[in-house]
Amino acid sequence: MEETNMDRYSDEELEEFRHIIEGKLAEAREGIEVYLNACNNTGNDTMDTSPTFKVLEEGSQSLAKEENAQMASRLDKYIKNLEAALVRIENKTYGICRVTGKLIPKERLKSVPHATLSIDAKLNSKK
Repeated sequence: MEETNMDRYSDEELEEFRHIIEGKLAEAREGIEVYLNACNNTGNDTMDTSPTFKVLEEGSQSLAKEENAQMASRLDKYIKNLEAALVRIENKTYGICRVTGKLIPKERLKSVPHATLSIDAKLNSKK
């Protein structure tokens, strides 16, 4: 990977990252709607089925709702991180590692656009 000594990314590069982030935000917002709707959906009525099947069905629905709620929560956190990245773009601090102060490589930011740590800083923080 190429390391750079620039202070920050250019305005053109920041616009490129903004475009990537806005696309990911749109996808995440659609996804969270799906999960929230699934959490609120009561599904098929089990009133006419046997009591044993009804208990199993209700347990399965509860588990599915929990999983959907967890996914919605994770997406909500992801959305907040992406929104914070947009603020960093506005402040022209986007892509600067908060530990080392060096630019995070473009390849990393393209795959993890809300990253605030370079790979080295992230690996060192886990030690």
